[in-house]
Amino acid sequence: MQFIAYYRVSTQRQGISGLGLEAQQDIVEDYIRRQEGKLLHIYTEIESGKRDDRPQLLKALQHCQLTNSTLVVSKLDRLSRDLHFLSTVMKSGIPFICCDQPNSGTLVLQVLAAVAEEERRMISERTRLALAAAKKRGVKLGNPRLHEIRNSCMKNARGTWQKNNDEFNQAIRPVIESLQQQGFDTYTALASELNRLGFKTRYGRQFYSATVRNILLGQDK
Repeated sequence: MQFIAYYRVSTQRQGISGLGLEAQQDIVEDYIRRQEGKLLHIYTEIESGKRDDRPQLLKALQHCQLTNSTLVVSKLDRLSRDLHFLSTVMKSGIPFICCDQPNSGTLVLQVLAAVAEEERRMISERTRLALAAAKKRGVKLGNPRLHEIRNSCMKNARGTWQKNNDEFNQAIRPVIESLQQQGFDTYTALASELNRLGFKTRYGRQFYSATVRNILLGQDK
C-alpha cells in the first residue's frame, strides 16, 4: 500500500519545536512499517482542529487522489474535530487510516468524531459564558481594529484560494496531457475519461469539458 501522511500541530511553537509532531511521526511510521507499506509524502499543518480550511490537508487529499494512496493520521483528532468535515472526507472516496482506530469502520469513526465535536461545542459554550460574565463586570471586549483585521484576512484568503487553485491545476494537468497522448483528443473525451478513472475536480465534483479546457488554457477561476 502507498500512504500519504498528514500531521497537524495546533501552534507555531509546536511546529518549530517538534512538540507533538515527533509522536505523530513515530505512530504513523510504525503503522506503515507493520503494513509493509510505502510512505510517499508528508504534509504538516500548523492549525487549529476547529477550522476546516486547511491547505495542507487539501494538498494531502489531492495527492492521495492522484496517486491512489491512503491518507494516514496518528489519531482521529489530528484529522478533524468536526463531524461534517470528517464526513466530507469520507464521502470523497479517498481511503484513510487513523492509527488509533485502524480496524474501525465508517460508523465507528463517525461516532467518535461526533463525541469529539460535542466536546468542542462544550468548550465553546464555556468560553461564551465566561465572556458574558466578563462583560457584565464591565470588561471591554472586542478589537477596535476588527474591520482592518477582517479586510486583511479576506485578502489573505483570496491569495490562498488562488495558490491552492494553481497547485491543483499543476497537479492534474500532467494527467490530462497523458490522456491526450493516449488518443483522447477532445475536451469531452478527456472529461469522461477523468471521471471514469475516479478523478475529481478541486471541489470534489466531476469533470466537464469546460473544466478541462479551463485547466489546459490556464483559465480555471
